[in-house]
Amino acid sequence: MMMRKSLSIFAVLLAISSLFACKKSSTPDNNTAQMSMRLTDDPANYDAVYVDIQKIGFTMEGQSEIMLTPNRPGVYNLLSFRNGLDTLLVNAAIPVGTIGQIRLVLGNNNSVVVSGVSYPLSTPSAQESGLKLNFQTAIAANVAYTIWMDFDAGKSIIQTGGGNYKLKPVIRAYSALTNGEISGSVLPTLAFATVYAINGTDTAAAIPSSTDGHFVINGLASGSYQLVVSPAVTTYLSYSTSVNVAYGVITNVGTITLHP
Repeated sequence: MMMRKSLSIFAVLLAISSLFACKKSSTPDNNTAQMSMRLTDDPANYDAVYVDIQKIGFTMEGQSEIMLTPNRPGVYNLLSFRNGLDTLLVNAAIPVGTIGQIRLVLGNNNSVVVSGVSYPLSTPSAQESGLKLNFQTAIAANVAYTIWMDFDAGKSIIQTGGGNYKLKPVIRAYSALTNGEISGSVLPTLAFATVYAINGTDTAAAIPSSTDGHFVINGLASGSYQLVVSPAVTTYLSYSTSVNVAYGVITNVGTITLHP
């Protein structure tokens, strides 16, 4: 009986550790931590959005900037990482301390595809000095961290007229320790709905899968959200409900069925 009880306690501790994505390193080092950065995206009404990611910089408070090269520097299609999907940008050891700022430096090969036609995206500020994000997160020794860069393609592209498009990146960063999620399904898929999580002036969104209606909205702060399902096909009625979100918890709202 004592052994079974010990195993049960161990399983609970292991689950909690996994939930917060924060684990001890197998090679103790009192001066560094392991950091993984992943790229994800909010929905956008384009065929494709290609961004050329060349460098990622971290500024630790009281220390010099650390400049990292992605595992695969080059062009990423943001729309491949919607609805809870992501991809690894970089995995590296960084010094302990507090991250004050993240800087994302883009290359020249940025473009958007609209109705099958590709247009270049001008991004002067992000290319020259890099897009800077304030991100106050304490980094402890011998711990592994995951940080997501949530690139909002829909809000980041501005049509300037004459077939010209400009990339003005709108990105938010969050870690596994500050990540609340809402998941569920919306049917029928032919309603072509968009799901919004609204908390005051903050809004996050997802487009349900065209195959099974599944959706995920992540990177949410703890709090009460109004979950709104807005169908593109106007013969269906919209849907709204309140959802409480907590850090480190996936709140599953089940299947939402839209009615004519």
